[in-house]
Amino acid sequence: MTEGERGEGAGSVERLLRGAAPHELFEEVRGVLTRDHGAAGAELLMADYASARLQPVTAQPFTADSVSAYNSSEGRAFGAQEPHVVSGAGGTTVHLPVSVRGDRLGVLSVRFPAGVRVGGLLGPLQDVADALGHEILVADRDTDFFLQARRARRLTLAAEMQWELLPGRSCSRPEYDLGAQLEPAYAIHGDSFDWSASADHLTLTVNNGMGEGIDAALLTSLAVSALRNARRAGLGLADQAALADQALYGQYQGRLHLAMLLLRFDLDTGEVEVIDAGSPRVWRLRGGALEPFGLEAQLPLGMFEDTVYTCQRFRMLPGDRLFFLSDGVYDVLSPGGEPYGLHALARAVTNTRLLPPSQVPRALLEELPGFRGGVDAADDAMVVCLDWHGRPGTEPGSER
Repeated sequence: MTEGERGEGAGSVERLLRGAAPHELFEEVRGVLTRDHGAAGAELLMADYASARLQPVTAQPFTADSVSAYNSSEGRAFGAQEPHVVSGAGGTTVHLPVSVRGDRLGVLSVRFPAGVRVGGLLGPLQDVADALGHEILVADRDTDFFLQARRARRLTLAAEMQWELLPGRSCSRPEYDLGAQLEPAYAIHGDSFDWSASADHLTLTVNNGMGEGIDAALLTSLAVSALRNARRAGLGLADQAALADQALYGQYQGRLHLAMLLLRFDLDTGEVEVIDAGSPRVWRLRGGALEPFGLEAQLPLGMFEDTVYTCQRFRMLPGDRLFFLSDGVYDVLSPGGEPYGLHALARAVTNTRLLPPSQVPRALLEELPGFRGGVDAADDAMVVCLDWHGRPGTEPGSER
């Protein structure tokens, strides 16, 4: 198949899916795969909220067994973000990642009868998986079908509110890769993150929640919405913080406040504006050395009326990796009373140094139950990981 023919085929699939009812997207894809590519069958599996299981999409969610997002053939495609082919006496199955701009949604598994050669089909099949991923994101506005399929169990109401705020769990551009995860995924309270990219900048915010349950979720929702409102109005970082601070103080009069870290990355230069409003902790991995990244602490959002915020600046270099951790990570204690801290984090980072940022948060969070000695978590835990690549041809400046 020529590139032109492949492009025409991908376009026809996209047009077909755009005309399909949201809850019938996968059935349309299954028809394309059997009719146009000779498949014997297909299955769509969605990553669950904990990013630990791949849940089959069925007419009735929760009725089919899930598989591991790590130790399975499907999980191999999900983790590597590349097609994975499994052949046997009964035929061949191709597992394809379903992702949108680095946000990993799930896996499309396509079965072929014995004797079918799938080598030349991998490109067209991946085009189908990519088209399906884009349409799932659009369909989520009109149907709960795919969101239900992602749930290994019921979310608490607070967790439902928190997940609705998030932009995704990973994002990739030539200049950077981002990954993030919240735990416990089905009962989170107030920890959250947000990001938005333009042609020249990446804005990233991460926060430690305050309080429990619905109160914590409402506090975070107000703060994130205020920051988005200010950002979309074109305000600078300091003014964004001031507007969110005023919104929280106006609502709670200082009774509740929120620790927030706000960053704005220049994609050309790697220069970063940052406001540390009593924020989550930051660690930087550079040249194999991990160190806490000290920032000038300012007041949390909403603590006092009319707080003035000022930006600090530092510079990212290609190859830098940043970790943003909430207190549910760095305040975790071992059975002997030892805090998680730099020593345990350094060990975890060593174990995950070859993983992409989309997989790092999940891997770090899986270390915590063992560190706690099996004791249940007392707080939310959040990890955000950012790899900085920079733009080709730009000269890295001197770091602060």
